[in-house]
Amino acid sequence: MDKRDGKILIIDDDQAVLYTARLILKQLFTQIKAAAHPSEVMSLLEVEHYDVILLDMNFAQGKTSGQEGLFWIEEILKVDREAQIIVTTAYGDIDLAVNAMKIGAVDFLTKPWEKERLSTTILSHFQRHRSQKELYQLKGREAALSQDLESPFSEIVSQSDAMRTVFDTVRKVSATDANVLILGENGTGKELVARAIHRASLRAGQAFIKVDLGAVTETLFESELFGHARGAFTGAVEERAGRFEIASSGTLFLDEIGNLTLPLQAKLLTALQSKQIVRVGTNKPIQTDVRLICATNMPLYELANQERPGFRQDLLYRINTVEIHLPPLRHRPEDIEVLLLHFIRFFAKKYQKGELSINARTLKQLRHYQWPGNVRELQHAVERAVILSDSSSLETENFLMPKSQANTTKVETTLNLEQIEKQTIADAIQKYKGNLSHASKALGMGRSTLYRKMKKYDL
Repeated sequence: MDKRDGKILIIDDDQAVLYTARLILKQLFTQIKAAAHPSEVMSLLEVEHYDVILLDMNFAQGKTSGQEGLFWIEEILKVDREAQIIVTTAYGDIDLAVNAMKIGAVDFLTKPWEKERLSTTILSHFQRHRSQKELYQLKGREAALSQDLESPFSEIVSQSDAMRTVFDTVRKVSATDANVLILGENGTGKELVARAIHRASLRAGQAFIKVDLGAVTETLFESELFGHARGAFTGAVEERAGRFEIASSGTLFLDEIGNLTLPLQAKLLTALQSKQIVRVGTNKPIQTDVRLICATNMPLYELANQERPGFRQDLLYRINTVEIHLPPLRHRPEDIEVLLLHFIRFFAKKYQKGELSINARTLKQLRHYQWPGNVRELQHAVERAVILSDSSSLETENFLMPKSQANTTKVETTLNLEQIEKQTIADAIQKYKGNLSHASKALGMGRSTLYRKMKKYDL
């Protein structure tokens, strides 16, 4: 049996008990510490944290009341409020055990204890303690993340009719556990919408776990989503929970779901249908309870309906109980000014630039720009402008905008092939209003090639 990387503390005035317990437990855990009297524990707890503490209830000669044990339970918990204390007594006094657990002990053992009973009890509370610790850390991360998301910079800023429709759908779907599919071009704010749904849902107090499927390789897909056992493959040096497990009771956000290959789509569908996963290297199914939100910039319906489907129809129907379509920024021009002012205020504060404004001429040019990178491009453009500005008013040159600010941006002034290709693709997507099938035909390239180029150029 592999040893757990755990620290166990045994407190007993009987040297024979200390020796036997240490002999048994050192086969299970990497570190065993023994103390003959609880007064030693205070100094030990100041420099070390123990996963489980095994505490005798009587120390003074002839004492059987257990009052000493009760006293030391309270003292230990003052130093470590999360201590997992298991008490032992030779007298099997149930009332004493109940009193010990009332003031903070987690379990009790009656002497003489059996080897299996000791091992099982310690292991059980060790695993429980580790699980509580991981959950505590996870909730701490989520709390910090939620605090960041509640800042003004993370709100979805809009006053357009198109986005009001989105907000209305978010409000309705948040109160349910329905799976949601968010569709939209890169940079339109799909992740912000997913987080808004989670924060307004009944699962808001649980984890929001994001997985960027575009960054997960095919070989690591199962390990990332379903977890793995120690030694399941080269490099699996420890047992690891997958994203489904971590997100259980909360929300799982699968970004870039359109990038999954058909074999990986099948594995994901199986997990969603059965509501259980199996860690790599094991055969034991684990039940999961996640609220699923998916997002993509790819035309999933076209991919699912073509002669050789690139996306499974059954998976599409599983993930799209409710669909939310995010309009590109060029279709909500009334939001450009409010977003500009929002980002200017944020970055002026971040870079300590004081009060900044934007002149009318520059504002007019920015309104006519098509923003192929959507809100993300606008955000980056404002950040760069604030950094480069030497005055209290942002000028056109601060934004490094193309010379022509017509509805389509010309590229004759550059000979850089990648810049020309990027702009040509952006123009085609704009011309065909986001219909990637028509755009790919006009460009003379296959859809898969177009998707790859869009990802490359962040379009």
